[in-house]
Amino acid sequence: MKEKLVSIGDDYWIEDAAGKKTYKVDGKMLRIRNTLVIQDSDGKDLYKIQERMLHIKDTMEIEKAEGGTAATIKKALISPLRDRWTVKIPDGEDWSIQGNILDHEYRIEAGREKVAEVSKKWFRIRDTYGVEIETGHDAALVLAVTAAIDQMAHD
Repeated sequence: MKEKLVSIGDDYWIEDAAGKKTYKVDGKMLRIRNTLVIQDSDGKDLYKIQERMLHIKDTMEIEKAEGGTAATIKKALISPLRDRWTVKIPDGEDWSIQGNILDHEYRIEAGREKVAEVSKKWFRIRDTYGVEIETGHDAALVLAVTAAIDQMAHD
């Protein structure tokens, strides 16, 4: 994923390890609240990410394209060394996220099982980081969570 510091609408592509554009993050810029849409390479909406206005500032909801909540992300704890976030997944095991969010060095776990690892260390290109997703997990949802956390951490 590439981090964009200034981007009209926050549109960007997510590439796989071979450099193929697999998902698009479409930022909706003329909205009252922050909205991002995760699309497949054909432009089909998969998930919509929205900041929840009536709740605590550090909460975002990810909705399924067909409707319904896919996940709710909340900032759990800020400490000098690492951030902690929780991802509530209806009808599934909740995820925890720990590490250095601003430096893109963190892990996503479901209980003791690793869901994904995010790292900038794998790349020499500025403002680029990787998301390694474990087999058996919804890649688009993991990327939606990663994009939401990136948005929340940098706002």
